[in-house]
Amino acid sequence: MRILVVEDEYKVAEALRQGLEGEHYDVVLAETGEDAFYRATTERFDMILLDVMLPGRDGMEVLGTLRDRGVRTPVLLVTARDAIEDRVAGLDRGADDYLVKPFAFEELLARIRALLRRQGRTEDALKLSVSDLHMDLLTRKVDRAGQAVELTAREFELLEYLLRRQGRTVHRETLARDVWKVTERATPIDNVIDVHIARLRRKIDRSGAAKLIHTVRGVGFSLGLEAP
Repeated sequence: MRILVVEDEYKVAEALRQGLEGEHYDVVLAETGEDAFYRATTERFDMILLDVMLPGRDGMEVLGTLRDRGVRTPVLLVTARDAIEDRVAGLDRGADDYLVKPFAFEELLARIRALLRRQGRTEDALKLSVSDLHMDLLTRKVDRAGQAVELTAREFELLEYLLRRQGRTVHRETLARDVWKVTERATPIDNVIDVHIARLRRKIDRSGAAKLIHTVRGVGFSLGLEAP
């Protein structure tokens, strides 16, 4: 389940990211309206958590432009404005729900679940697969050809990331940034990535099984029955 969180206050954004990742959501952060619009129109998300008060293009403008461009990703607006006219304006612009700050994290989770159920995405989004490899994000279980695969938390996160991008080359810089949260690539993180890929490959690509994890020399890795 991939969520774009648009929030310009660093501490708030990090708290949301950590909380949602703790609930096994894949979180991408955007600090500005421009960044949010670019990501929402070039990447796939299951929903967008959009703050209204943003530098530059505010959340209302971003939302209206996304809807005008045909982007139908569910949007949960988050704002400190609690007047009825503000809520109505947000809903009229195309928001699917509206949450007023401050809010309890449990309420946020409930609203996210409700939006995803409304979109009919919950069941599909909680299961990922390629060939005979299956991952259940709710139970955090992985199996290949019916045999359980035991993974560490980091291996599970890495495999989920590759599954969501199956058939595409995933660059080392992207893995460092999105899985390890390292913004500057260096030799040590490359070595760490290589070690985890090697361990994951031993568990996934067992003897006699079709190879699913491929190395794209000098670039990164891909997951699928065939190398890109």
